[in-house]
Amino acid sequence: MTNVTLKKRKASDDSCYNSLKKALCADLDFHGKVSQNAIHGWHPFPAKFPPQLPQFFIRNFTDENAVVLDPMFGSGTTLVEALQLGRRAIGCDIDPLSQLIMSAKLSHHNAVDALSTGHRIVEGAKRFYWERKGELQRALNQRFDEKTRSFIDYWFLPQQQLELVAIQRSIESTSPQDMKLFFQVVFSSTIIAKSGGVSLARDLAHTRPHRDNEKSPNSAFVEFTKRLKNNVVAFTGTSQMRNIAEIRSASANKTGLPTSSVDLIVTSPPYANNAIDYMRAHKFALVWFGWKLDELTSIRAQYLGHDTTRGAEDSRLPNQCERVLGKLAELDARKATVLRRYFNDMSAVIEEMHRVLKSGKPAIVVVGTSQLRGIDVETQKGLAAIGESAGFKLAGIGVRRLDRDRRMMPARWNKDKHSQIESRMHEEHVIGLVKS
Repeated sequence: MTNVTLKKRKASDDSCYNSLKKALCADLDFHGKVSQNAIHGWHPFPAKFPPQLPQFFIRNFTDENAVVLDPMFGSGTTLVEALQLGRRAIGCDIDPLSQLIMSAKLSHHNAVDALSTGHRIVEGAKRFYWERKGELQRALNQRFDEKTRSFIDYWFLPQQQLELVAIQRSIESTSPQDMKLFFQVVFSSTIIAKSGGVSLARDLAHTRPHRDNEKSPNSAFVEFTKRLKNNVVAFTGTSQMRNIAEIRSASANKTGLPTSSVDLIVTSPPYANNAIDYMRAHKFALVWFGWKLDELTSIRAQYLGHDTTRGAEDSRLPNQCERVLGKLAELDARKATVLRRYFNDMSAVIEEMHRVLKSGKPAIVVVGTSQLRGIDVETQKGLAAIGESAGFKLAGIGVRRLDRDRRMMPARWNKDKHSQIESRMHEEHVIGLVKS
């Protein structure tokens, strides 16, 4: 590489670094802002950031047809915003429900056709329920293994079980193949609901379900119809996507992407304290799509930062991480080991991000605060230090105040709105890294 090329590359790196440093000082709260794309609300999903956040960085740090990556795409907020701005989007996630939701969002359907097909699905399901109940009961008995069936019997009453099987059979027999994903998302959202829902679970959308024997679950037919109407209204958002997307069933630390192939990364990793356990909620819907509990447990064990000591080798981490780990170990050795695994996992992810990102391009990592045994683990500082050790240049760490009325945060039973811990739960940090 010639001296002239090196100077140009350094100037480009410095330009991105300075621009990102300035951007992180902007107002990143976006309170009161309303997204023009209603498909972001197709399915409840906890702790997803506002669409305006990835949109801000995509607009300011990429041009049309640039490649935008979210290696932990979740509900697909970054990918949808990238597509609407004419960028190419790549997303990685191993969660089956995340893959289903995002794949459905990539479909383009006529709202009138979807609504009429949806009504036919409901009417067909009702006929199944009233006229062929014995057949539905046999299908229910044959559909699940013993462990999965016990789970369903614990969380769902017999009426809702039969209604859900009837809807599933009607989707399979009534909807065109290219519409099935959309109706499966509607189906899932009748189960994983912010309120009400068709199971005996409370706080399911917050991923902390507990059984309420006093609850009277809604009819699955009624809930499906409600979600159908809400989601069809958002269909205009799918037609606004102006580029292509690639959805990969891959972990964030092994994306399989070519080296130096990405122009921007915007992502949000899990909480360091496992405050949100996605699979704990997602399995309520996934079992109805044929997944067995044991299969879902196996997938959950592969989640980044999974709450276990497995794979938490005693590798040396940056001093910032080791300081927090040492402090926590004095109070709770097991939790310190779990946190070490989280930092180890995120080290592998950030190294992979550095590999696939082009030189001089930015990575935006949005992280929530986490408390373990009363200690603020300072996730943002730990990940920033890991980023620097991986070869990134740290442009800064922005702070954004959460709109808790909009963002589905972990449910807290012992709420003290004036405590320091609770006040920090109202914040998250935006880490800006540049590949040098």
